[in-house]
Amino acid sequence: MHTYEKLPEPRLDETDRKILNRIQGDFPISRDPFGEVGKEAGVAGDEALRRVLALIDRGIIRKVGPFFDAKKLDYASTLCAMEVPGERIYDAVKVINAFPQVTHNYLRKGKPNVWFTLIAESRESIDAIIAEITDKCGAPVKNLPALKVFKIKVDLKLDDKD
Repeated sequence: MHTYEKLPEPRLDETDRKILNRIQGDFPISRDPFGEVGKEAGVAGDEALRRVLALIDRGIIRKVGPFFDAKKLDYASTLCAMEVPGERIYDAVKVINAFPQVTHNYLRKGKPNVWFTLIAESRESIDAIIAEITDKCGAPVKNLPALKVFKIKVDLKLDDKD
């Protein structure tokens, strides 16, 4: 029998928001990238780095890293969606996030409510991961591979209402 925990609500202060807005789409490539990020957010570079690491520890962000064009690297990618009952979301998210091939995972209102993206070596690998997630979560995963790419960049701008 599973026990279910309520997902914690993220609490971000103004400095966290400034840091997240800056690192999403235009991460500085320099000798001191967090120094630059911190300066724009009004803190020292070591404080900016500490805050990013804390956001990772809190599960608000998973990692800081580059985006690669999976197709150009001969990898396969897909968008996935699941409908998970509210009391099982926390467990489902833990299962999904355990896969290093998951690059994004987010909740949305409505149905389906859990969305994530996968990048793997092949379509067969993606199918195997989807089958494992379906089995472990007890909910089917909708596999929604892109037929045509229209958007290459998404920044989730945070303001004081988030």
